[in-house]
Amino acid sequence: MKVIGFGDNVVDKYVDIQTMYPGGNTLNFTVYAKQLGSDSSFMGIFGTDLAAAHNQDTLKKLGVDISHCKVMEGENGYAMVDLVDGDRVFLRSNKGGISNTSNYPLSAEDLEYIKSFQLLHSSKYSYIERELPKIKSTGVPISFDFSDDFTEEYIEQVAPFVTYSFLSCSHLDEIKVKELLKKVHSLGSQIVVGTLGSKGAILYNGTSFYTQAPKLVEAVDTLGAGDSFITAFLLNYVGHSASTEEDELIQEALSKAAEFAATTCMVEGAFGYGLKYEE
Repeated sequence: MKVIGFGDNVVDKYVDIQTMYPGGNTLNFTVYAKQLGSDSSFMGIFGTDLAAAHNQDTLKKLGVDISHCKVMEGENGYAMVDLVDGDRVFLRSNKGGISNTSNYPLSAEDLEYIKSFQLLHSSKYSYIERELPKIKSTGVPISFDFSDDFTEEYIEQVAPFVTYSFLSCSHLDEIKVKELLKKVHSLGSQIVVGTLGSKGAILYNGTSFYTQAPKLVEAVDTLGAGDSFITAFLLNYVGHSASTEEDELIQEALSKAAEFAATTCMVEGAFGYGLKYEE
């Protein structure tokens, strides 16, 4: 498959070891897609600091195309992360840095470029909501990570443009998760997935609910598990054989997503490539 991530890139700064790792929902998607054998590209805004340079260098090393990215004067996105009782905990962030304070308006040339892909992925922290109507007009399916701090108003704003919706729902009980998935589907998404952390995931396709248990491992670092789950599911579902039955396709894609998410938990950072930093 040929896929593109449009939106956020950050570094996750691990304060306990003074090391920063490339990350961000959309950037992670492009890297995981590359790891899974896809032709992947990233399109977004980089700042002009060490974090921005590290992310660009890493993507180039991994073979992710960044030819349609912009560089703008300012601080790249970052999040401060600590280790608490064996789990990574986000402490604070700069809210995406330059990506939040600057727009990436899509030109006619950009839209033609997007048309060359089979799937575009973005996220709530990418700040590209105003561009969604343009992207939808290309006919390229859109996947979107709503994370866990969505509101009903935000969902109603974004979901009509999204083909594949993902929401972090570990803070909700099963009844509320299913109600939420139905709501998002009614707004236009074909497939809606609620990820539940250590409890797995629930998927709704408009007719049936599907559940997926996690593949349990002795995790080194759980950062990136959700993004890797999303990526593996999408590549297996969207890139499926036309002859595959829907039930079988969904179950197989969910299972492979859980397996790939488990492998991500065995790596420091979202996918490695740490760099020491100084405050």
